[in-house]
Amino acid sequence: MKIIYALWLRQLKRYIRSKSRLIGSLAQPLFFLLALGFGFGPVFSKAGEGNYIQFLVPGIIGMSIIFTSIFSGMEIIWDKQFGFLKETLVAPVSRFNIMIGRTLGGATIATMQGTLVLFLSLIAGFRPVHWGLVPLAILVMFLSALLFTALGTAIASKLDDMQGFQMIINFLVMPLFFLSGAIFPLDSAGVLGTVARFDPLSYGVDALRHILSGVNHFSLGMDFSVLLILILIFLGLGSYFFSKVQI
Repeated sequence: MKIIYALWLRQLKRYIRSKSRLIGSLAQPLFFLLALGFGFGPVFSKAGEGNYIQFLVPGIIGMSIIFTSIFSGMEIIWDKQFGFLKETLVAPVSRFNIMIGRTLGGATIATMQGTLVLFLSLIAGFRPVHWGLVPLAILVMFLSALLFTALGTAIASKLDDMQGFQMIINFLVMPLFFLSGAIFPLDSAGVLGTVARFDPLSYGVDALRHILSGVNHFSLGMDFSVLLILILIFLGLGSYFFSKVQI
């Protein structure tokens, strides 16, 4: 447990000390929130779909989480190149514990990002339907972050080049985000609604929207079930690939 805590704490300290990283990681979701929220809000309202800000915010939180959590895998490549990972791997501790500590740290940071986006969205006029359910929404954020941090770890464990990692992640993240129903209702999406069933982010966004805005496409039980199953799968993949890392 000590190694898990130490690596988790290292991730948090690096995040808190990097002011530019904090500001930069918040800029993109806030830009999407303001541009899409106020740009498409009138169209959404005229179509009889209600308040677009209320609909959009859970999707923007999901975007913040997936970008932050998957890109946390880049730190593995960084540590490979600068020797820290070698020092960690030669220590008499389980590689599984090392992977779990790093993954929990990345997931915690992504959850913090999502929570910050949630509270900053209040400035744009967003209001949760029940404030008492906000802790449950934060739990969904953490589960989603854990899933995608494990995925980022699995991908980074197989790569040694930062540019290659960035290209793969950009190619992966944008389709996951746009097909998740983060910015449009899945009920009226036709074929895209079917495709969204195979998108892991869809279930995190849907659970957040259900809890925060009272709107859902899947059932909350289904959202949690899929997230938990995928977390186990990606943690398994992440731990397997991390165990094969060669320095």
